[in-house]
Amino acid sequence: MTILILFGTLFLFIIINVPIAIALGLSSIFTILFATNMNLSIVAQRAFTSLDSFPLMAIPFFMLAGILMGKGGVSKRILNFASALVGWIVGGLAMVTVVACMFFSAISGSGPATVAAIGSFMIPEMRRRNYGEGFAAAITAASGSIGVIIPPSIPFVLYGVVGSVSVGSMFLAGIIPGIIIGICLLAISYVISKKNDYKPAVESFSIRDVVRTFWEAKWALLIPFIILGGIYGSVFSPTEAAVVAVVYAILIGVFVYRELSWKDVYDALSEAAVINGATMIIIGLSISFSFLMTSERVPMTIAEFLTNLSQNPLVILLLINILLLVVGAFIDTISALVVLAPILLPVVTDLGVDPVHFGVILVANLAIGFITPPVGVNLFVASNISGTRIESISKAILPILLMLIVSLLIITFIPSLSLYLPELYNGR
Repeated sequence: MTILILFGTLFLFIIINVPIAIALGLSSIFTILFATNMNLSIVAQRAFTSLDSFPLMAIPFFMLAGILMGKGGVSKRILNFASALVGWIVGGLAMVTVVACMFFSAISGSGPATVAAIGSFMIPEMRRRNYGEGFAAAITAASGSIGVIIPPSIPFVLYGVVGSVSVGSMFLAGIIPGIIIGICLLAISYVISKKNDYKPAVESFSIRDVVRTFWEAKWALLIPFIILGGIYGSVFSPTEAAVVAVVYAILIGVFVYRELSWKDVYDALSEAAVINGATMIIIGLSISFSFLMTSERVPMTIAEFLTNLSQNPLVILLLINILLLVVGAFIDTISALVVLAPILLPVVTDLGVDPVHFGVILVANLAIGFITPPVGVNLFVASNISGTRIESISKAILPILLMLIVSLLIITFIPSLSLYLPELYNGR
């Protein structure tokens, strides 16, 4: 009865378009009222106390850093460098978009922020060069999903808090899978571009242009090295690294590139505050929802159900992938992560799956949710930038989506891809 009320009311509220944070809170309240003896105030208490977390402070600062870098000329210089690297290949503009998103992912930690920063330049340029209208927006939306895989990653921070897993290990674990996803996107971009005769962005490869654009982008490209080097050199924690990223973004935007005005800084602070306010409400009420599930032994019930189906870790991971792909299409990444991690983590760890590897699987699944309707946030951002209807983008994104699923299966069934760098660092 508890599970029926909890999940039944949640999906009912989602179907009638109640905002996800409110839906989580209301389903918790209804369950407490009709299926438990708990005090109703537990919802507010858990929501409030869950946000009193030092690691969670990294989220608003990484958000702010990404916005500042998008406004401060960083994305433009990254695009020029990416163009010199891969712009000469067939479908060069699509290639540039993928590579630029990979670089910007190592700065922003956010999928939608990556789409906005890179897409505002690349989508109009692809349309001007007669790339397919839907394809231009689709490849940008898909490439933006790498933003939550390559560190720093906001979902990895959240998973580290919820799953009691080292955020530093999660950041390391995301590097190789993020590169694999990028390579898969480059491959499908080449195939589609070859089929449709999409031209290169530049006439030929020039080592001189690569060196020149690299030098112009050097301050931007230093950012991930400063963040990750500081964390793994024990200079600062992931949360402190986020603050360092904000200070660095302001310094290079205002004093080096001179494209970031103090009004831009104010606008970035306002934008980050609004986004973070909504995010924290979702996180707080999601954790209240998760607490209620744990109290009522919902994770154990689901774990027993899954283990009764099979004791084979590969089969369980395949079933979990299918579940996460479906959930990611309907529930935003943060809510799904906070709700599902406490349910699924005990299941997979009992079967011998490493929590760090599972964190990468979980986030990679939910990253695909960024481009699957009806809650594909990256699709909406790309649609707003391009002026293209969601239906056109959704049609064009189907082969790209299949390639992302292929990359997901590679990441799922080859654990060493996620665990090699954390094990190398921890075993030094």
